Amino acid sequence: MWELMFDNNLFDRHHKKANTAVALTVFAVGRYLEAYLKTFLTSAEEHFMLGLPVTYFVFTDLPEKVPNIKLAPHRNIQVVKVEKYSRWQDISMMRMKIISEVIDTVLQHNFTYVFCFDVDQIFKARFGSEALGESVALLHAHYYKLPKYRFTYDRNPKSKACMTEGDYYYHAAIFGGTCEKVKALADYCYVNIMEDKLNDVEALWHDESHLNKYFWLNKPTKLLSPEYCWDNFISDTTDILIKRLVWAPKDYEKLRAG
Repeated sequence: MWELMFDNNLFDRHHKKANTAVALTVFAVGRYLEAYLKTFLTSAEEHFMLGLPVTYFVFTDLPEKVPNIKLAPHRNIQVVKVEKYSRWQDISMMRMKIISEVIDTVLQHNFTYVFCFDVDQIFKARFGSEALGESVALLHAHYYKLPKYRFTYDRNPKSKACMTEGDYYYHAAIFGGTCEKVKALADYCYVNIMEDKLNDVEALWHDESHLNKYFWLNKPTKLLSPEYCWDNFISDTTDILIKRLVWAPKDYEKLRAG
């Protein structure tokens, strides 16, 4: 999905008529909550799926610190307490297990679609119903113009994420779809992450490596352009007519310490 490829109003009318409801999951653990969550949520209220019922599921080890955000009608926040793992890599990988569980217990009964986001991002423009689909993946802004041999797939044959070929390089900062399809992706990634752990292996880019393997074997039905998750440090913007979501500035030394 690129700008100029679709009619906003057509998609919006369809999903309003269908009574589409969207769940958004986001993990804000440790220092990431204070650094990013408020900006993520307030910007989502300005740009994410406007006009549709949306519930933000915030997974955090610090529920008492989740900021109060003014929400539009038919939009809600649910805070779910989760364990804080000692390594950020484990937080990143274990989210797949948690996403699967919440789909099983809550989301599949109440929502048409679920989107999963990293918290260190800021909505800047419409991120609307045109992005909804059965299985939704995102082209990584740093790789979509590169030749395939430069894609950073996991090449370790001992890992379940190992790939010797592929079509695109997908960014794990955003993925979505129907509850059934997102659960299938999350279960696949979790099972393979745990099998790697049993074999004392860790995929190169953690859950993103497993996500790329999943989408190689199970093609997404909708592919979002890098407009939907752009890095402003990339100088070549010739393809980018609109920046719908951008990476927030990061200070990994502080965020991932301790």
